[in-house]
Amino acid sequence: MKRTVLISLSFIVAAIGAACGTSPANNANANNSAANGAPPKNVVAMARPEKISEMMKARGEQDAAKPVLKIIEPKDHSTVTGPDVELKLELSGDLKGYMPGMDEQTHTGNHIHVILDNEPYEAYYDITKPFTLKNVADGLHTIRVFPSRPWHESYKNEGAFQMVSFTVKNGNADASKPTTTADGNTMANAAASPDAKQTSTGGKVDPKKPLLTYSRPKGEYKGADAENIMLDFWITNTDLTPSGRVVGTDPCPCHVKYWVDGTDMGQLNRWDPIWLNGFAPGKHTIKVELQDRNGKVIENGGYNSTTREITVVK
Repeated sequence: MKRTVLISLSFIVAAIGAACGTSPANNANANNSAANGAPPKNVVAMARPEKISEMMKARGEQDAAKPVLKIIEPKDHSTVTGPDVELKLELSGDLKGYMPGMDEQTHTGNHIHVILDNEPYEAYYDITKPFTLKNVADGLHTIRVFPSRPWHESYKNEGAFQMVSFTVKNGNADASKPTTTADGNTMANAAASPDAKQTSTGGKVDPKKPLLTYSRPKGEYKGADAENIMLDFWITNTDLTPSGRVVGTDPCPCHVKYWVDGTDMGQLNRWDPIWLNGFAPGKHTIKVELQDRNGKVIENGGYNSTTREITVVK
């Protein structure tokens, strides 16, 4: 299994604050010091909002949990007769009460992020039942999974992230329709043209090389949810410490560079989420890249540079 370096937000904030006498907000803004241009008007990075901190307190020990996932199906490097693919997971580890499940009133809760190839994730709330991907195109695919909190912040402990690559064969997927979950949520868009032959959108991922997995932001943000928009991701096979390390073919020290609406917002040298505040209503793009010490994207299946479009409604 891939090796990850675990960095907790509370440890980093406490350590840097003690050493430098800075506030959490200043720590977040320090991540943007390398920006080459002015950030989009009014968009600034900040540390964990008080609202999220209060939610964490109400959850007791859950946020200190170390959930471990195992992908039971599909098997890594297996061949699946499509077009439907079932994902089955096993959850273990030091859970401290953590368990996926949706609150029927709020429609939120702990869940698993499921990513097909490099498409936006879908939330998986009931792991007692298989998560079915329907209308999956023939070809090579990759599934990535990791546990998440109700506000979509990922757990970053050893064993939380899992990945398998598999091949769909003779599935006869309908190229005019998207890949969806069993309840109809889109996992991957259809081919550009109904007449086009649907093919895999999965790149060939080397499980031993540094890999960036985009998680948030995603989709539409309304009202209070649009005030502070979290940027979160998963890093495997490397770390983001400024001193870095070089192990085997690891080309790091690495960093994550991010852009908002095409504007360079700087680089992140810590594996923590940040929150972006000040978006105007409308559509916006978020781009993240895992880069080497020379500012070049580290190639791995095309997944280490990802752009998503979000919509802000106020």
